[in-house]
Amino acid sequence: MTTKSCTIFMLLFFCFTTHTVLAQLTDLARLEYSFIPKSNSEDQYTRLRALVNYPIKTSEDCYLIVGAEYNRIILNIEDNYPFDTSALETINIIDLNIGYTFKTSEHWRIGLKANPRVASTLIDKITFEDVFLNGGIFAIHDRTDDESLKRPYRLILGLTYNATTGVPFPLPFISYYRRVNDNWSFSAGVPKSNLKYFFNEKSMMQTFVSLDGYFANLQRPLVINDQEVDHISLSVAVAGIGYEYCFTKNLVAYAYTGYTFRLNNVLRDNNRDEVFKLDDINAFYLRTGLKFKI
Repeated sequence: MTTKSCTIFMLLFFCFTTHTVLAQLTDLARLEYSFIPKSNSEDQYTRLRALVNYPIKTSEDCYLIVGAEYNRIILNIEDNYPFDTSALETINIIDLNIGYTFKTSEHWRIGLKANPRVASTLIDKITFEDVFLNGGIFAIHDRTDDESLKRPYRLILGLTYNATTGVPFPLPFISYYRRVNDNWSFSAGVPKSNLKYFFNEKSMMQTFVSLDGYFANLQRPLVINDQEVDHISLSVAVAGIGYEYCFTKNLVAYAYTGYTFRLNNVLRDNNRDEVFKLDDINAFYLRTGLKFKI
């Protein structure tokens, strides 16, 4: 794997985990299903996700948020490979969520997030190699409920750290949202940008570009062509359309479908260099779920 390719993978994975951190600050509960079939193959990627957070009010406009998230990734590997694939069938990602958010002024809020993570095949007992530490600090300028503005907006600036990227310092993050009028809004940033059309305040459709993926440890390393494999990763860039329906202000059902324009499912050595590519052919993408948000 070239240095340039490795850098691209790490940036994609950083963007995905940054998105996860922000979602965990605002989502109180979420159930989600994702599916990517391998093109011209019987192989499939499925992810089941469950998240719960509990906010504890510590003072006026200040909250401590504690919770957990579980991702079960199922790799239905049916093709013939030059190694035993049984150890790759299930990947588990377990997050402990600890966040704190407080207002610094009428429209500015600070959010802090610590996110210890276990990402592993979990065939045996958890070891140090299965554990990663993620976190970040975010400044949120929120004018979305300001009735004095003709075009409400929200700006998020932050720094985030992720142990899986291999970068030993925090990386910047920026996201900008604006409600243009009663029918249109847009969001620009990474890992997701979208253009949304509101049929009404309960029903909306969007076009989007987003990133997805994972990185995990293999508790039982593989040997492929005399090279040891210690990690597995997936990075996906996808474009498509989505639909959301708000049963209430806080309870939302959603479905996104699209097609990947970058897909890289790779087995990696202990230095995170590529050893064997499981898949790099673009494919159909589906993600749907139900969430309860702040």
